[in-house]
Amino acid sequence: MTNASLTKRIAALREKIDDANHRYHVLDDADIPDADYDALMRELIDLEAQHPELVTADSPTQRVGAAPSGAFAEVHHAIPMLSLGNAFTDAEVADFVRRIEDRLDRTNPQFSVEPKLDGLAISLRYEHGRFVRGATRGDGATGEDVTANLRTVKAIPLKLRGDHVPAVLDVRGEVYMPRAAFEKYNRKMRETGGKVLANPRNGAAGSLRQLDPRLAAQRPLAFYAYGVHALPDTDATARDEAQADTAGPFERHSDALAQLKAWGFPVSGESGTARGLDELLAYYRRIGEKRDVLPFDIDGVVYKLDDYAGQREMGFVSRAPRWALAHKFPAQEQSTVLEGIDIQIGRTGAATPVARLKPVQVAGVTVTNATLHNIEQIRRLDVRIGDTVIVRRAGDVIPEIVRVILDQRAPGAPAWTMPPTCPVCGSELVKDEGSPITRCSGELTCAAQRNEALRHFASRRAMDIEGLGDRFIEDLSDLGYVKTIADLYKLTLDDLVEMKRRADERDGTTPETVKAGKVATKWAENLIEAIDTSRRTTLARFLYALGIEHVGESTAKALATMFGSLATIRTLPWPIFTRVPDIGGEVARAIGHFFDQPGNQQAIDALLERGVSIGDETAPSPKLRASFDRAELLASIGIPKLTPIRAVQLIAALPARETILAAEPDVLDSAGLPADTADAFVHWRAVAANRALLDRTLQAYDTLDAQLPRGEPVSAGPLDGKTVVLTGTLSTLSRDAAKERLEALGAKVSGSVSKKTSFVVAGEAAGSKLDKAAELGIEIWDEARLLAFLDVPTPS
Repeated sequence: MTNASLTKRIAALREKIDDANHRYHVLDDADIPDADYDALMRELIDLEAQHPELVTADSPTQRVGAAPSGAFAEVHHAIPMLSLGNAFTDAEVADFVRRIEDRLDRTNPQFSVEPKLDGLAISLRYEHGRFVRGATRGDGATGEDVTANLRTVKAIPLKLRGDHVPAVLDVRGEVYMPRAAFEKYNRKMRETGGKVLANPRNGAAGSLRQLDPRLAAQRPLAFYAYGVHALPDTDATARDEAQADTAGPFERHSDALAQLKAWGFPVSGESGTARGLDELLAYYRRIGEKRDVLPFDIDGVVYKLDDYAGQREMGFVSRAPRWALAHKFPAQEQSTVLEGIDIQIGRTGAATPVARLKPVQVAGVTVTNATLHNIEQIRRLDVRIGDTVIVRRAGDVIPEIVRVILDQRAPGAPAWTMPPTCPVCGSELVKDEGSPITRCSGELTCAAQRNEALRHFASRRAMDIEGLGDRFIEDLSDLGYVKTIADLYKLTLDDLVEMKRRADERDGTTPETVKAGKVATKWAENLIEAIDTSRRTTLARFLYALGIEHVGESTAKALATMFGSLATIRTLPWPIFTRVPDIGGEVARAIGHFFDQPGNQQAIDALLERGVSIGDETAPSPKLRASFDRAELLASIGIPKLTPIRAVQLIAALPARETILAAEPDVLDSAGLPADTADAFVHWRAVAANRALLDRTLQAYDTLDAQLPRGEPVSAGPLDGKTVVLTGTLSTLSRDAAKERLEALGAKVSGSVSKKTSFVVAGEAAGSKLDKAAELGIEIWDEARLLAFLDVPTPS
């Protein structure tokens, strides 16, 4: 590529990316997919990396953040960033309008009106249409230079659009964090154990004051412009306040906002004009009604006299304009007392701590409860019962506690701990490994999880009960016909018809079960037949249908293949499950916890008693022998200091279960274990629960070991050890059928392409998985090759 063509290509890429940013952030009318946008950006980054001399300050690539600066320089605002007077009542607004009418001798003057965003006010300086400096408000006269951080905000144009741009512009606006982005960011932080943001405003302010712009670039910030001043082509730092009311060639503020949008700045779509007091108050109420559904936080609305001539005549008082006013909404944060913490169980079993609060008015609503999210959030806040706390309610977001007023805490207040059992069903509460989420392990018996358990149990890839949709599940559960999944198998035709009649009466609808003077039962007959058909199933489907945490179809098939029968699987302690390839400690513990709950075992018994049968049970697979090692099993339990090497020494010296359970430190020492390892093992074993787990694990190992053949070669399938990915549409076989055939030959069928993928089968309209396979150099099969390999006749 020649220098000229290279320069032209880079310019074209920048223009396309700038236009895409403008359409997305300003016009809210994205015209290219994210993948295309990312491809353009990658190409530009690569070209600029190869030719750094062509990088410019206004290139879209410069938004990613530079190295930390170490400090913020002071910026003296050429035009002061003034505060606004506040009004909290209609009467105060009426006084504001009356003063303007009296001073200007006008009736019903026109105002520019806009939401008052709850973010961080900033000033942006543009010279000859290019962004050169950005600063915080500071004390109004002097702010902090946060240019590098502001460059990372994609809604702020680095280069203005159009040809008629004044030489120097000072644009005022608000950096904020959209609600959805704030919630998504905090959700990710909670899941990863990161630091959550207290509220969107603090998130925006804190992001702009990061010394490392690369951190600011990771925060989901947005921007709205609300003012502009045209400056002389100088770097003046002090201006007379009387000059602060001009915006170049504009006669009205509403015209200036329209021009800002034409130059490429986002301007709130809720901005407009209103004439006189009645229209101002109507605007306030209209925005107040929409407040909860707006995509950003606001704390009021702003009224500005629309014509600049009138603004100049009104002037200023106490460094605040007489021609503008902020009409504030009720506060969204208040203090109250935390009276208790309850546990709420969600439909998937997640246990959420909920604060019981002394009732308090927040944003016009009485708040008595607030979410505490999870145990990690409670620890971060260090919140304790009896504390005085700050509660925030923003929009339709559930109220939450954002901080504790520590100097009001009672001496000796104890830290809060998660209760050990579910308040709904009494099953054990188990914390997910590597996650802040705690769950109820009574998946099959917990009333809070009932509907979700029923949906999953009846789904197509589980028990496949055709016709049992969400509506019937909710009615069966709400009206008391089904309390556990096993209750599905005692339903009668009369039960279903009666349920439908009661549901129709409850909803006030015309009974659909009555047609032409007689009861219509075909739908109920079909559902009873589908339930009856589902009684006969496979072990893999049955295990998947139980809804065990972390057990998807692949894991269910692996368990069924390796252990062969439900009777075996339901009695095993969790360490045994780690012997199955691709099952790690977290998944194994989840399976073990599930089968350790008496309620889950009772539900399984009830299913079997009501005729559910598994037709493909076998003895444990000989393949289990390859990973079935007593020393590796002991090492997987997590006994302190018992490394795989030490476990081998222990088993070599003490092969019998009884001797391992009884061995004292001197015996362990003679077995070759270091003193600290021996002591750690004895102390761990002294805990009753640990000893019971060790005993169960060793007994289960001995039982399975006796069932597995020795010295017999295990015949491998032609795809053993292979990982296959299916993508696109197959015309002869369904994706599910192809997956079953491949798995029967030993393959692991994965949903994503990685370096471990053996080959990809690409059907029609294959997408990004095919692209990634080509990028990684992975073998690609078409459907014809797959059919030939599987010996499936192709359609003529």
